[in-house]
Amino acid sequence: MNARTSAVRTSAPLLVALVFLVALNLRPALTSLGPLLPQIGGEAGLSEGAQGFLGALPLLAFAVVSPLVQHPARRFGAERTLLVALVVLAIGAAARAVAGDVGLWVGTAVAGCAIAVGNVLVPTVVKRDYRDHVSLATGVYSACITVGASVASAVAVPLSHAAGWRGALAFWAIPALVVAGIWVVRAWRGSPAEVVVAGHAAVSVWRQPNAWLVTAFMGLQSTTFYVMVTWLPTIEMSEGVPAEQAGLHLFVYQLVGVGAGLAIPRLMRRGDDLVRAAVTASVPMVLGVAGLLAFPAWNVVWAVIAGVGSGAALVVALTLISLRGRGQHGTTQLSGMAQSLGYLLAALGPVLAGFFAEHTGTWTASLVMVGVLGLAQVGVAVAAGRSRD
Repeated sequence: MNARTSAVRTSAPLLVALVFLVALNLRPALTSLGPLLPQIGGEAGLSEGAQGFLGALPLLAFAVVSPLVQHPARRFGAERTLLVALVVLAIGAAARAVAGDVGLWVGTAVAGCAIAVGNVLVPTVVKRDYRDHVSLATGVYSACITVGASVASAVAVPLSHAAGWRGALAFWAIPALVVAGIWVVRAWRGSPAEVVVAGHAAVSVWRQPNAWLVTAFMGLQSTTFYVMVTWLPTIEMSEGVPAEQAGLHLFVYQLVGVGAGLAIPRLMRRGDDLVRAAVTASVPMVLGVAGLLAFPAWNVVWAVIAGVGSGAALVVALTLISLRGRGQHGTTQLSGMAQSLGYLLAALGPVLAGFFAEHTGTWTASLVMVGVLGLAQVGVAVAAGRSRD
């Protein structure tokens, strides 16, 4: 960290905290999609499989872009790279309203590419600026992500009543542009190479066993989360739940994750031993899915339980990246690897869930798939939580 960045940290804590505003914009463009899929599918003539692919498109963008982020960040600095990402995110969100069916697909992909940049760089910035409180700061960061995601889910259907589903999707260009305007201050005061230092890690992150365990945990928790975010409203509507109520349940699913994400750092006080936290964060998803299968009438209860797991697991995954990364450069590399391969796995989830529903006529097989992935996450949690190089 250079003297200029140190001065920003010590003299302008509010300026440093602007990174959490960026976090608020890292999910709405994605989570606003799920509650609107029945409308989009009906108007655009998309099957469940095609709708699942549309939901997975940003995750594919994450997988492609994540390992590339370290290069512009090293050259231009994290702050300036994030500024460009916010502007591109706004462009992608707006394109979904003004460019027809092509714009729906292209805009979703562009927004996903922009969000991928934030996914990789924001945890690195948080680790740099809050190095003495990594777990707590990560909890706040993930809470901001979850708040943005849950609000977008809750207002998607009401916004569509006022502006159509295209307008509801494009609305999220506005907060991205607002935060970009505020973020200019940090980008102006930042400097290149302040996050990603020169040189390479002693051992490539791709050859570190810990890195693969962290990547597996990241991928599994992301897969279960995005299947639920994409399809939970549709699953509930297939059981007769009204669209707005299903969107509200998705809001609740994500909102309870805020509290869980802020609470889980209490189990991370034993240095880098995160077994208790990782397992505690993984079990609720299994319980929630089992409940949805056995007692679907209690869907909001099971949504709450699954949401607790999703919110807590995200914090654990991001903390694992921060603690297992070897220095700032190693952390950025690990973040790129975990999010690239992790989101590649996650991209398959909504597509497979839609495929199973389309070919079986029910959502049972899709929920069973999520339950199996949740059980796998519990196993990986033990290894990733205690593993050290």
